[in-house]
Amino acid sequence: MLHMIGHALVGLVIGVIAKLLLPGADPGGFIVTAIIGMAGGWFGGWIGRTLGWYKPGQPAGFGMSVVGAMALLLIYRLVA
Repeated sequence: MLHMIGHALVGLVIGVIAKLLLPGADPGGFIVTAIIGMAGGWFGGWIGRTLGWYKPGQPAGFGMSVVGAMALLLIYRLVA
């Protein structure tokens, strides 16, 4: 249970940083920010593995998680 709470808190921090680095009107609030941050970690890891920066099973770093969250935030802005 604490593992999931930890993921949610780190995802929230990553989502907030992504929103700060991409200024503009953002739809969604607290929960959407946390979800984008958590999914950004997964997406950043996928991008890193596709480019050969990470080995299979290796988690993404903090910076790549923010990059993934920024990419998802841009996609979210286009859809919403």
